[in-house]
Amino acid sequence: MPALSVRGVFKSFGSGAVLADIDLTVAEGEIVSLLGPSGCGKSTLLRVVAGLERADRGTVQIGSRDVSSLPPGARNVAMVFQSLALYPHLTGRQNIALPLRARRLTRLQRMLGPLRLSPSVRSIEREIDGAVDDIAGRLDIQGVIDRVPARLSGGQRQRVAIGRALVRDSRLLLLDEPVSSLDAKVRAQARDEIVQIQRAFGVACVFVTHDQGEALAISDRVAVMLGGRVAQFGTPAEIYRDPVSLAVARFVGTPTINVLDGTADASGRVLAGGFVFDVRLDTTAGQKVSVAVRPENVRIAAGHDDSRPLLRVVRIEDHGHDGLVHLAGRDGGEALLVARAGRALAFRPGDEVRAAISADDALYFSEDGSRLVGLPVSMAAYARG
Repeated sequence: MPALSVRGVFKSFGSGAVLADIDLTVAEGEIVSLLGPSGCGKSTLLRVVAGLERADRGTVQIGSRDVSSLPPGARNVAMVFQSLALYPHLTGRQNIALPLRARRLTRLQRMLGPLRLSPSVRSIEREIDGAVDDIAGRLDIQGVIDRVPARLSGGQRQRVAIGRALVRDSRLLLLDEPVSSLDAKVRAQARDEIVQIQRAFGVACVFVTHDQGEALAISDRVAVMLGGRVAQFGTPAEIYRDPVSLAVARFVGTPTINVLDGTADASGRVLAGGFVFDVRLDTTAGQKVSVAVRPENVRIAAGHDDSRPLLRVVRIEDHGHDGLVHLAGRDGGEALLVARAGRALAFRPGDEVRAAISADDALYFSEDGSRLVGLPVSMAAYARG
């Protein structure tokens, strides 16, 4: 049974639909990222799962329970916000203990607890301290747990926030861009720590991010959200290599995927940007086709092979381990293609080079952005034979 199942969720604010017919499942122990640009509905979906927003229609099931009408406190989910929301005047220990004290002690008991006036309260407080010590040990923050947040590093504050979320033994962990406020180096480390913590605790996790590198690096599966809908839901490899639409292909990948405007001929081949892609698409002669290719699949070399388009280098990006070569037609203008090359510095702006793209490495899309799938030439010939 999935840890989380979302079915047909629709949510609007005023006249605008923020979420439209969302279907999503998260397995036990799985990390699923909600990836999309600002305003696509990913944080709203997380809030609907947590119970902080009520869906207009649809269901949210956690484990075997339909929690659609339950308040947040009854859903047994843990949530970590972008701001981490730690109380600045409380120590890490006190912040982590808060959910347990709120659940196990009355308001009056919480007020009297520190005065040690009740044996029962003292007993509960000792149990809470034990639970906090246990989770602090598992998160490796025992030595700093009695500091206030201002005296903790960014990564330590994040661990305290996650500890506060997990101390209740929740079935589901919801993370709303928890590392976006950290600088790049600390963010990468904090992201890795989240994965280690999640794997150690075995809790299902939904991670909201607008950073595609982050989503692809940590997730078992990724839900790409565009315009309030799940445009594609699959593994990172599926999302990157086999996008279902041009919109998904353009959104996922750094640098952005190259897109060439092309036209199909009577045999199903596509002519685009001076390249001939020998595929067999289910198209008609003259049909417009967009050809998309990742930069790592554009091969460049100096040479005189007239079968390859002659392009001009307009810019080089040196990334150390490799680089990006921006290419345009010989008459200049904006870059036509970006190629990833291990020997990018062997080229200089103004160089004329030949470029090649394998038809098998390209992706093909119709005018409405939907995917077109072609047969390899040998298979097409065999099928027609």
